[in-house]
Amino acid sequence: MKNTEGSSEAKRRAGEHAAGLVEDGEVVGLGTGSTTAHAIRGLGHAVDAGLDVRGIPTSFQSRQLALDADIPLTSLDAVDGVDVAIDGADQVAERPGGGFDLVKGGGAAHAREKIVDAAADRFVVVADPSKLVDPLDYPVPVELLPNARPTVAAAVRDLGGEPDLRMARRKDGPVVTENGNLVFDCDFGPIDDPATLATELSALPGVLEQGLFVDLADEVHVGHGDGVDVLGR
Repeated sequence: MKNTEGSSEAKRRAGEHAAGLVEDGEVVGLGTGSTTAHAIRGLGHAVDAGLDVRGIPTSFQSRQLALDADIPLTSLDAVDGVDVAIDGADQVAERPGGGFDLVKGGGAAHAREKIVDAAADRFVVVADPSKLVDPLDYPVPVELLPNARPTVAAAVRDLGGEPDLRMARRKDGPVVTENGNLVFDCDFGPIDDPATLATELSALPGVLEQGLFVDLADEVHVGHGDGVDVLGR
């Protein structure tokens, strides 16, 4: 069951706490979403105070926030590596043997997020308590080529899921990702084996990326109204 304790303040605390991890000279992956936005703004304040960092945005939103905060930007092909990535999640579940599984993609940026997060030496998730669950049960976003829609939908149903084409708001038609693709939100109910489902979804012809981030996160910073808990250290 979701816990909505102190959501706005919790998000701010989690994001700003993670921003404080970044050290001088580092390359930082800048995730997407409301909690990560607090981290980007916090990082901007540190840059203004003299911190020397370069950011790699994962979406138009994170790029614009970084530009507004005067964070110097770069790209994966222009650096030797990513020191730390800070990103949010739609859901977080602790793995039985340690580590975390995530559902991401509420902002339809999960393909670019996964590339940057997986490249990072340290992947830090920022969240409020409502995102902590056991097991994962959030519909899994699946980015797919537009002409693969019928075949991917049928394959998702064969895997036990129900695909729902994500529709845009304030425009007619579906959401189109920054990669020019469509998104299915695939409801599988409780996900007891995220690793297997992730492998099955990724293997479907026409799928660019799916939103299960299996054992990628190194730590989760959970904000509360009065502080931050760090899981996974």
